[in-house]
Amino acid sequence: MVNRVVTGAHYGLSDWLMQRVTAVVMAVYVLFMAVWLLLHSNVDYDAWTGLFASDVVRSFSLLFLLAIYCHAWVGVRDIVMDYIKLAHLRLAIHVAVILTLIMYLIWSVQILWGF
Repeated sequence: MVNRVVTGAHYGLSDWLMQRVTAVVMAVYVLFMAVWLLLHSNVDYDAWTGLFASDVVRSFSLLFLLAIYCHAWVGVRDIVMDYIKLAHLRLAIHVAVILTLIMYLIWSVQILWGF
């Protein structure tokens, strides 16, 4: 008889889905920005401030950044779980990445809304 030892937290489907959803959000944002840049040939400071004066664009930009942070978290977590065998080192890396991503999130809100 084979004893199957199950390890890990079994993120599987939810991680796969998060990676796909965040990739779609990032792709839509990049397409939006590409179309906007193609339609506005003379992009200067006034054009950028006009674009980001809209709460919709700032919210979409924050959603894009949140998608990047979630996408990065899943990727980094999976790599660390696969390649770092020491539990203490893995925990330290996870905590460092989480704190860094939270700091980036706070910084993103400050940049987009000027808090």
